[in-house]
Amino acid sequence: MLVDYNKVNIFQDEKQVLRNVDFQVSEGEFIYIIGKVGSGKSSLLKTIYCELDIYAEDAEKANVLEQSLLTLKRSHVPALRKQMGIIFQDFQLLHDRNVFKNLEFVMRATGWKDTQAINQRINDVLGEVGMLDKKEKMPSELSGGEQQRIAIARALLNRPKIIIADEPTGNLDPETATNIVSILKRASKDGAAVIMSTHNIHLLEQFPGKVFRCKDGEFKLVTDNSETKDLEESNEPIETMIEPLDFVDDEETTPNEE
Repeated sequence: MLVDYNKVNIFQDEKQVLRNVDFQVSEGEFIYIIGKVGSGKSSLLKTIYCELDIYAEDAEKANVLEQSLLTLKRSHVPALRKQMGIIFQDFQLLHDRNVFKNLEFVMRATGWKDTQAINQRINDVLGEVGMLDKKEKMPSELSGGEQQRIAIARALLNRPKIIIADEPTGNLDPETATNIVSILKRASKDGAAVIMSTHNIHLLEQFPGKVFRCKDGEFKLVTDNSETKDLEESNEPIETMIEPLDFVDDEETTPNEE
């Protein structure tokens, strides 16, 4: 089991956003998390990659990649994150260097030392997302869809067991969004578990997967697709349903200390 949560209470800024979360994720699963802004989608994802704490009194079990988040030391968080790929809606590429240097930076920061191996792996992941011919381009020279492909390539570098995608298609046109999700779907077929938050109901129909919903502090498996319809029929402007994303900074992250 890659993620195993049992009766987990999740807090954001000292406010409880989800209660009694039961959530299990296995290898190769493709999972959607749906819900409106403020419903807890991003908060749940942040607990998985240790940007939000889960304390012992707030859960019966909270395991990720066989590590208990209830007792995880801060010093062990980078090793845990190395086994994950995290994709953000706003790409979070480094704009002072080209695509190749963006990916090289991540690899060296996560322990890769052999230059030949680094070059080969970068070429491999760029090929997987159809961006090998863009490796010398600066991020500012790429379209939004191309930047998101690079962000996915970055997430694939360390052959992650879990890929977390927080609204990865929120700022993209429908055709580009479809292409992005097809890449993630392929990654799940290769064995990675993909956990993706979205408000795009059409993607759920086009790329079927297991669907969970955050609503009124509850997190549950949606077993009847009709339960998603109120998102589609809501009069709320779609832009207001997109949650802001925070940059993941190891120095600012405060997982549970020893």
